[in-house]
Amino acid sequence: MSSAIAGTRDEDRSRYTREESRAIRQRSLRLLGSLVVPLRARIVLAALVLIVSTALQVIGPILISIGLDRALPEVLEHANWMPALMIGFAYLLAGALAAALIAWYVLIAARITQAVLLDLRKRIFLHTQRLSLEFHESYTSGRIISRQTSDLDSIKELLDGGLNELVSGVLFGIFTFIALCVWDWQSGVILALAGIPLFLLMRWFYTRSQLVYRESRVISAKVIVQFVETMTGIRAVKAFRKEPRNDEVFQGLAGDYRDVNRRSMLLFGTFEPGLMGVAALTLGLVVLWGGIRVSDGALTVGVLLSAVLYVRNFFAPMQEIAMFLNSYQSATAALEKVSGVLEEVPTVPDPDKPVDLRESRGHIRFDEVTFGYNGEKTILPNFSLDIPPGQTIALVGTTGAGKSTLAKLISRFYDPSKGRVSIDGVDLRQLHPKDLRRAIVMLTQEAYLFSGTVADNIALGKPDATLDEIRAAARAVGADGFIQSLPDGYATDVNKRGGRVSAGQRQLISFARAFLADPSVLILDEATASLDMPSERLIQDALQTLLKDRTAIIIAHRLSTVAIADRVLVMEHGRIIEDDTPAALIGGTGRFAQLHAAWQETLV
Repeated sequence: MSSAIAGTRDEDRSRYTREESRAIRQRSLRLLGSLVVPLRARIVLAALVLIVSTALQVIGPILISIGLDRALPEVLEHANWMPALMIGFAYLLAGALAAALIAWYVLIAARITQAVLLDLRKRIFLHTQRLSLEFHESYTSGRIISRQTSDLDSIKELLDGGLNELVSGVLFGIFTFIALCVWDWQSGVILALAGIPLFLLMRWFYTRSQLVYRESRVISAKVIVQFVETMTGIRAVKAFRKEPRNDEVFQGLAGDYRDVNRRSMLLFGTFEPGLMGVAALTLGLVVLWGGIRVSDGALTVGVLLSAVLYVRNFFAPMQEIAMFLNSYQSATAALEKVSGVLEEVPTVPDPDKPVDLRESRGHIRFDEVTFGYNGEKTILPNFSLDIPPGQTIALVGTTGAGKSTLAKLISRFYDPSKGRVSIDGVDLRQLHPKDLRRAIVMLTQEAYLFSGTVADNIALGKPDATLDEIRAAARAVGADGFIQSLPDGYATDVNKRGGRVSAGQRQLISFARAFLADPSVLILDEATASLDMPSERLIQDALQTLLKDRTAIIIAHRLSTVAIADRVLVMEHGRIIEDDTPAALIGGTGRFAQLHAAWQETLV
């Protein structure tokens, strides 16, 4: 089984073995490291700014204590305002500098966040394009969309707010504890003892939320997949009246998503009161013990006030840290999914030392090829075939006979398990990708039009083509007439009102696209299936022009298309059972003759 398919299974499980969890965590950390290493200078600067600003914030209670215990008596007893003014100025200056540094830190952190997200978003897009067809046929479009949308949003939320809250909260807590211990070590001991129930509470919340948020990401992805697949296949949904069943499935998934979110809110609803209770108890003990010492003259009121402020300040960021854990679990699960996609390796890799194909003649050869999807059931067993340059081959056979598999191997969407497929004597696995895609073009029944004009879509394989070349290609395949009738002709946007084209017209545009690309090998995989009979007759001459002087492989159930072939191969169970000219096979008594006779009867 390929790594692509194995990787997608991470998505369908909410619990992992210890080894799997460790491997996934390491994979996510590798990704995170690769994202932040290029930004280490900015990160160091942000850390320094945050440390200084936090120190300036923490110094406030000490200044208040000094002001109450030393500066205020000077004012009351000696009318000496200088110490009070100096303390006040120092307090305001520390506050102003801290505010300015925090603003600077926010800007630096925002730039780091956007740089990480930009890098990650580009990586996902570029990498998923490079992955082989096997990955895309096993990994649903909804899941890929989820990686680029909800998962990146979770990571963005973590980096934008959660991570800042964690770092600033932890630093603030550490500095506050150190300052408290220096200023009043006995209150520091009380706070240290309070750290035991606080640690247990935080650990409980972290452990429970880890499970809940991983499950949340899985269910969220399923909701997106269900929505995307329903909207993508809306015609089939309406044609087969599948709306009630889809409603039932979606409501079930949405209900599961609601339930898991309820559990996450319940966790936080339990954690926050527990945190408030620990904070209130700690503050009460500090005030009680401090009050006793003040009454005994062992502690000043200013030091007690600063101790109270430090204890309150210590617990204030705990809620922010909990919010970070809230975001962290969601972002961790998202990072696991994203890293899983980015760790996938193409099953059809580019060659290390590619061979250039300067001028292709289109000689295709299969040498003892064995192939099965995902290494499972064998589709082509020990298959050999020679297609001379310039010959038009028609592949005929029942569904599952291996016709489309043959086409995918020639296009190198897949590589054979054994044997080799070559063009002009060069193994496709050694051929330079640009030469491969220039030499071999495959047209399928699903003619896809990208956003843009009709001319842009025709020029897909030759972006530098002139408008005259585009028009010539369209005329060659019989598409010029309907294109000229569109509101803006070749400049019509295919996705705007008035630019909509039928399935048959889309196929004609794809024919013009292939003609303009001018490959030496052209594969038509049910490419005329979307055309009605008049349209098919219209393009028969265009097909003759399109296939002239190039090797062609035609896969078609319509035997009218097969008639233009030089040679017909009848396939069954991955083997060729008949191989001859159309006329010779029609005149015989074999499988193709039976198919042709049945087709003739449908025309009567």
